[in-house]
Amino acid sequence: MSEADKPQSAQPAFTAPRHVAIIMDGNGRWAAARGLPRAEGHRRGVEALRRTIRSAGEIGIKIITIFSFSAENWSRPASEIGELMGLLRRFIRNDLAELHKSNVRVRIIGERDGLDPDIARLLTEAEELTKDNSGLTLVVAFNYGARQEIARAARRIAEEVAAGRMATADIGLETIGRFLDAPDLPDPDLIIRTSGEQRLSNFLLWQSAYSELVFVPTNWPDFDRATLEAAISEYQQRERRFGGLVAKTGS
Repeated sequence: MSEADKPQSAQPAFTAPRHVAIIMDGNGRWAAARGLPRAEGHRRGVEALRRTIRSAGEIGIKIITIFSFSAENWSRPASEIGELMGLLRRFIRNDLAELHKSNVRVRIIGERDGLDPDIARLLTEAEELTKDNSGLTLVVAFNYGARQEIARAARRIAEEVAAGRMATADIGLETIGRFLDAPDLPDPDLIIRTSGEQRLSNFLLWQSAYSELVFVPTNWPDFDRATLEAAISEYQQRERRFGGLVAKTGS
């Protein structure tokens, strides 16, 4: 068979952004529209997450950050929190081996203090098992709030100053960035929020200073590769200036 006759592997229609963050919203609305309990919406949301992780790797995204449980979510009914924690336990126990096999590296951002010991142990296990993987990086924002993250960074900096390891004159924008939960990761190029809501809801406030925002009407359980690619296509039409000259998207 000649080279011309050999089947060619499919090439992506666009260059994917390096880092995509997603606010996964609309599980409850998806369930309510179908007369189903909210728990079913959350369960279907986990299925959407599996699809999205797989699609992100295939498209060529290097880092995907998901807003899985916010610091404010603890105000929800105890029964719903229990269901969400159960889904997290099952996701890690059932999917971690597959993620590891797929060369996915798992990172966790958010406050760990005060979590149930088994939850904290599972989060640590996910990070430790996959820390040497070199494929897609999956960042899970769990018990996370951006204001809380910035406050933690401020406390860490204050401790450095109090210990004499840093002078107040040395504190600048880069200093604060170094004390955030994942200082080694680049800021997200694109932030997607599902369900039609158009706000960040205390998500990556520091890191999103120059991110492109795309809001899609799709509820999270219906999110699929086509929706992801449509959001990326919209992102590709943007001109990223970063306060200065135009920069090309997709880099």
